[in-house]
Amino acid sequence: MSTASQPEPKDRPARLGVGVVGAGRVGPALAAALQLAGHRPVAVSGVSDASRRRAALLLPDVPLMSPAQVLERSDLVLLTVPDDTLPGLVEGLAETGAVRPGQLLVHTSGRYGARVLDPALRAGALPLALHPAMTFTGTPVDVQRLAGCSFGVTAPEELRLAAEALVIEMGGEPEWISEESRPLYHAALALGANHLVTLVAESMELLRAAGVEAPDRMLGPLLGAALDNALRSGDAALTGPVARGDAGTVAAHVAELRKHAPQTVAGYLAMARATADRALAHGLLKPELAEDLLGVLADGAALPDDGSDR
Repeated sequence: MSTASQPEPKDRPARLGVGVVGAGRVGPALAAALQLAGHRPVAVSGVSDASRRRAALLLPDVPLMSPAQVLERSDLVLLTVPDDTLPGLVEGLAETGAVRPGQLLVHTSGRYGARVLDPALRAGALPLALHPAMTFTGTPVDVQRLAGCSFGVTAPEELRLAAEALVIEMGGEPEWISEESRPLYHAALALGANHLVTLVAESMELLRAAGVEAPDRMLGPLLGAALDNALRSGDAALTGPVARGDAGTVAAHVAELRKHAPQTVAGYLAMARATADRALAHGLLKPELAEDLLGVLADGAALPDDGSDR
């Protein structure tokens, strides 16, 4: 059996010219990943100074151009713009004749499937929705993090293999999401990832207020274990005073938060109620303890959030 090594990415013949419309945190990273797979970034558009810096960092020597010019030069176009901007961008590109027949048009919005690209489809483009389930920093580390990253894939059936192949070339794992399920899929990711950042940031602020000098060091092992347990065991991983039904402890939490960080009270109560409901449904919270606990949560919600006492 031959042991000849495979050619380095730079020695492979380029296959597709890749353009990026919207040099936010996502587009340049995906284009850089495609470059590693042998494709050739040819143009990028970006308006802000930050987007231009990201493009220069991740796609050096790739020229900055207008969106129409990017499409003119590219076989594969990554539309990596905010969700609310995407429909208007697609319509505008199609109306101005920028879209070419046979051109692969890829958007990375989690909210939308392939249908948002219908104006481009009517102009002859090949529409793909490839959403990486990853948080991006706008730095080269993002390219490394794509290894093993799941992508939510939606495309016409005849383009499914092409969409999945592109994901694999970027180092990701394709996960097929139906057109109708895209909003729910995206809501699930936002609930887990975006809200996690808010929860961790608030937790660190409270620890600093309590005198902890290195809240990140304190939280790291705890949150890492909690995440691992949750992914492995789901609701069976629930611990803490809510799952145990310690109503007095929860009441003390609410009182302290109302005194020192009243802006966190509503979030604490909402998450505690959701935790109690899940713990009760899965037999972790004893029904005889749930009544007092839910009463504390209801009383906490009824109090004003201005730090005053009643």
